[in-house]
Amino acid sequence: MGCIAGGSLGRLPFVAREAGWSKHLVARNFATQIAQALDAVDGSLGHAFRLPVDVDIGFAEDAFVRDVDSGLYFNPDRMHTLDHKGQFLKVRGPLNIARSPQGWPVIVQAGASDAGRQLAAETAEVIFAAGGSLAEGKRFYADVKSRMKTLGQSPDHLKVLPGAFVVVGDTVDEARKKKALLDSLVHPDSGLASLSIALGCDASDFDLDGPLPEIPETNASKSGRERFVSLAKRDNLTVRQLAQVAGSFGGLAFIGTPAIIADEMEQWLFEEGCDGFNIMFPYVPEGLDDFVDKVVPELQRRSLFRREYEGKTLRENLGLPRPENQFFSSSNDRSGGRADAAAALRPLENN
Repeated sequence: MGCIAGGSLGRLPFVAREAGWSKHLVARNFATQIAQALDAVDGSLGHAFRLPVDVDIGFAEDAFVRDVDSGLYFNPDRMHTLDHKGQFLKVRGPLNIARSPQGWPVIVQAGASDAGRQLAAETAEVIFAAGGSLAEGKRFYADVKSRMKTLGQSPDHLKVLPGAFVVVGDTVDEARKKKALLDSLVHPDSGLASLSIALGCDASDFDLDGPLPEIPETNASKSGRERFVSLAKRDNLTVRQLAQVAGSFGGLAFIGTPAIIADEMEQWLFEEGCDGFNIMFPYVPEGLDDFVDKVVPELQRRSLFRREYEGKTLRENLGLPRPENQFFSSSNDRSGGRADAAAALRPLENN
């Protein structure tokens, strides 16, 4: 029901064009992901550098008149020119497309460091959280929701969706065998490459049968790095064993029968470990089919999953309000969204 654009907000105008944002049928279900580390832009910018962006693009809801008789395509009084001149970015704006039916794309953040959590509370509407134990999930959930309250925002306007790897079987043993088969297929080189990405440094020179050495901090994901460093210490894993985990899936996993998977999901929801899940499948289309045909009906039976979509946009189906235009107000603007996100993402006045 939506597409996620990986990368930084700095690429939003480009992504908007490529995704056909001006085509409303596509724009209704468009989301974009915030990335803290902007190494692709400039590795010297640092881990927590934030790139300012005009999320509202610059046009009011009623800017585009499209009056053939008068020859008036849009009302220039309903256009906001950005004219941003910052330390790293200069742009006149605005982008030559209308405002999305969603107001703006659903803002998605991924990253569990302290800076990442604060960034999410200030600007995001969805967090793709790293799955772990339920206890860890509850602590993360409580922390980001409390940050929302501190900022004077509704905690319901930020949805926490941990990644959940789902393997379905008619029996628990069948599901476990499916997972074990997948793990056995991980090539050592692939595992080391995945571990290197997670740690932010080249792990190929490490002693494979020795303990994980001290890992310096980098601009890579701090929460991802810490997860593997902690796992290695806690379980006394060798680099080879850790690479096997990195190459497979070591996060939140629901493995079992449809009823068991529904039980575990229900527990996460009712004990406030999350607002939902970012479901990952072991393979497609069979893994997806197993979930849709077997797990979803069980969740629906428990009234944990919809039977009809709430609306026509991703924002509506996530239960998120449509944000007010930060530059204009009109009868078409349905307010009630993340006013703080508009402020936090508004271009900074840097000279």
